Amino acid sequence: MKDYQLINKMQPLYEKAANKNVHYEIGDCFLRFWFRFVNKYAHIIEAGSIDRLKTIVERDYPTFSGKTLEQYFLASFKEAGTYTRLGYWHDRKGNNEIDIVAEDEFEQKVVFYEVKRQAKNIDIAILRAKADIFFQNTKQCKNYETSFAGLSMEDM
Repeated sequence: MKDYQLINKMQPLYEKAANKNVHYEIGDCFLRFWFRFVNKYAHIIEAGSIDRLKTIVERDYPTFSGKTLEQYFLASFKEAGTYTRLGYWHDRKGNNEIDIVAEDEFEQKVVFYEVKRQAKNIDIAILRAKADIFFQNTKQCKNYETSFAGLSMEDM
């Protein structure tokens, strides 16, 4: 994790380090693809059923690439240096997830982002409801100016 940065520790913003609400993910896009499709379906490849594998990839790729899109925007925001704290958030049950929470401590602003492959699938009303749950659970950024936005492949 530290030496090669192939695995990322995914801890929701404002969670205590000792909390068990932590996930790990493969950070490298190639390796994520490899383990998701090639390694998992090696038996299909060995059987020579490449058309079957192609069908599986076409079926699952939108979900797979959505996470990659979130990583892209998070990395872009970090590189731009616009925010003082960036991350994602989900409640303990995993029912409410906010793709990107971007805080600017100096301006006392917080922006909640929903990331979808297609802009038409972004629902700001749902994002607002998730932000309300975020404020109930974290007690952070309550007095900040709050805004909501959607990001899609069109924003790349």
